[in-house]
Amino acid sequence: MRVIDLSNVSWRKSSYSNTSGGECVEVGRGPLPLVPVRDSKDPSRGALVFPARSWEAFVEGVKCEGVV
Repeated sequence: MRVIDLSNVSWRKSSYSNTSGGECVEVGRGPLPLVPVRDSKDPSRGALVFPARSWEAFVEGVKCEGVV
């Protein structure tokens, strides 16, 4: 397994997250051509990392389905 340094990533919480302990997702932005995604309630568990184009396709697909 390859280790990816996420120390320079800035995290943004999903606008659908709430303060009452709901399902919270954070998406990272940084210098990599990758998009890290983590659970904001427990960021120490690490992140899933996706190629940027795959993440963009996922988000567009969700928008097309009317979920967002």
